[in-house]
Amino acid sequence: QVQLVESGGGLVQPGGSLRLSCAASGNIFSFYAMAWYRQAPGKQREWVAHMRSGGSTNYADSVRGRFTISRDNAKNTMYLQMNSLKPEDTAVYYCKGVVAGAGPDYWGQGTQVTVSS
Repeated sequence: QVQLVESGGGLVQPGGSLRLSCAASGNIFSFYAMAWYRQAPGKQREWVAHMRSGGSTNYADSVRGRFTISRDNAKNTMYLQMNSLKPEDTAVYYCKGVVAGAGPDYWGQGTQVTVSS
C-alpha cells in the first residue's frame, strides 16, 4: 500500500521559485500516472499537472511555461518545480497517484504555498 507525502511548501515572493516534493513509500512505478492539484481558499480543487508512467506530461493553462513536473525513480519522488510564481498560485498543493484499472486514487495531505510580498 503506497502512501504519498508532500513537502517543500512555504512563503515566497512574487516572481520567486519553489520546488515541491511528493515522496512515495513504495515504488512510483506502481502508478499509471501521478499528478499535482491545488486548492485555494473558497475555491474548488483544480488540476495543475500530471505525468504518466511513460514520462509524458501535461499542464493546466494557468501554469504552463512556469511549472515543470518531474520524478526521481531512485528516490520514489515526484517534483513540481514552480517558477515565476504569482499571488494567484497561493494554495494548498496536493499530490495524487492513479493506479491502473479501477482502483481508488491515492492522495497526500497537501503542502501550503503562499506567494506574497
